[in-house]
Amino acid sequence: MRQITKFVPALYIVLLMMPIYWLINMSFKTTNEILGTFSLWPNEITFDNYIKIFTDPVWYTGYFNSLSYVTLNMVISVSVALPAAYAFSRYRFLGDKHLFFWLLTNRMAPPAVFALPFFQLYSAVSLFDTPIAVALAHCLFNIPLAVWILEGFMSGIPKELDETAYVDGYSFPRFFVRIFIPTIAAGIGVAMFFCFMFSWVELLLAKTLTSVAAKPIAATMTRTASSSGYELGLLAAAGTLTIIPGAFVIYFVRNYIAKGFALGRV
Repeated sequence: MRQITKFVPALYIVLLMMPIYWLINMSFKTTNEILGTFSLWPNEITFDNYIKIFTDPVWYTGYFNSLSYVTLNMVISVSVALPAAYAFSRYRFLGDKHLFFWLLTNRMAPPAVFALPFFQLYSAVSLFDTPIAVALAHCLFNIPLAVWILEGFMSGIPKELDETAYVDGYSFPRFFVRIFIPTIAAGIGVAMFFCFMFSWVELLLAKTLTSVAAKPIAATMTRTASSSGYELGLLAAAGTLTIIPGAFVIYFVRNYIAKGFALGRV
């Protein structure tokens, strides 16, 4: 029985990692080999797919564009969500519960609903085809989520901490930055993780609000069709590289994520 309990998690991990392995496997093959033969590893390893990505400006600028608006979105979302979540957790005002629920309903709406309004708005103010346009558009979904997560952490911190800091002579900005934020560091890590994940994988708004200068890698990957068909090896290499930033984020905030799932409202 004990051997079965060990075998099931191992089988689950193998099945979970199989698509990732197959993606990496395909990235070292040519399109002809991918379509012509079925093999667990490349018959002839080729690095041409990665070379094209790192030497073609159309490809590597897509990664820079994606990272730029994702980073901007994380900074804006968490910076705005911190004081908002503190207000919801520490104060009671007219309509606070309704406002809190309304924030969450923005996260429930599909991005396609806002694609055309955002396109017209950012075109009118000359923000179209810029990373800031995508970052601000994603804030509509990420700020409510960040507020919801952070409010759960802040509500778990006793109000006596605030009162003690005021008695000790701390001003509110000093208390908030030096004492309160380190106390909820796990919640900030969880909020940043979810903001990154949504902004990094979202395609519709990122593709609608950009054309050339700020086109993200996800939009670039949808334009690999040629007269001979799709370049599957190139797509696999690009997909493999898109996993790396997410892996780095998970590695650096892994401890905060573990605490966040244990203590927060996620």
